[in-house]
Order: sequence, then structure tokens, then C-alpha cells
Amino acid sequence: MPIQFIAGDLFTNRYKAEAFAHGCNCAGSMGAGIAVGFKQRYPAMFDEYKHRCKAQPPTFVLGSSFLWRESGKPAVFNLGTQPRPGRGATYDAVETALREMRTTAEAEGITSIAIPRIAAGYGGLSWKKVKAQIEAVFANWSGSLYVYEDFQEE
Repeated sequence: MPIQFIAGDLFTNRYKAEAFAHGCNCAGSMGAGIAVGFKQRYPAMFDEYKHRCKAQPPTFVLGSSFLWRESGKPAVFNLGTQPRPGRGATYDAVETALREMRTTAEAEGITSIAIPRIAAGYGGLSWKKVKAQIEAVFANWSGSLYVYEDFQEE
């Protein structure tokens, strides 16, 4: 089965995923939740993310995704799930960003992605509905998607 719902610490990457993914606001802030871990582990990515959010016109917007690659580390898909920090994620943005991520993964030859519960924590959406979106978008995907539903220290 290409989608596995698991518990653990995404950053330990126990399944050796080629890429990570996480939901982001489009305001240039990674100050809460798992985003802080991405900011700490990928500082150059954070700088590029801020640049894309602040560009005129912005190049990282609601429903978009951008892939970051860094030598020796899993790639990262940044998914534009909400316009600003805090509640405000939308189901449309989640679905559009997930579809863009799948398209990019297929084009780039990425066959495994690890992703946490996006948009359902600080974003304020129902995890049950977001989970159904993930299942719909990645149905019949030939790769492996590891969805970390619950954080557990490893």
C-alpha cells in the first residue's frame, strides 16, 4: 500500500523517505509546530521560503508548493496551506498543494515522501477531512507516502 499512517518522529526518517513535506503559511514565518524543526534543520531553505513569501508579487502562495533540495539531506516540499500563521488553512489550499507536490514528485523521480498531520494543528482544519484528501490525492500513486499521524520520540 503506498500510504502508511504511522506514529513516530518524522525527522528520524526511519523509512528513509527521499523527501519530507510540511504545511506552511504564506507570510514567511516558521515559528510554531514542526515548521520550527524545518527552519532549524534547513536554514537556507527557510531563507528561500521567506524570499518567496515576501517577493512582489509573492512566488509562494496559498495552494502552491516548492521543492527544496540540499545535498546529504532529504528534499523538502513546502506546502502553502494557510495565508498567515495560526488558524486559517483551507481545504482547497491543502488539496491544491498536495496535487502540486505529487506532480512535482513524479516529474523529479521522488518515490517516497514523509509528511506530518498538515493543516490540522495550528492550521485549524479537521484531521479526518485532511486525511481523506491525502488518501484521495495519493490514491494509485506508485511511490510510498508515510503520514506521521502522531508524534512519538524515537
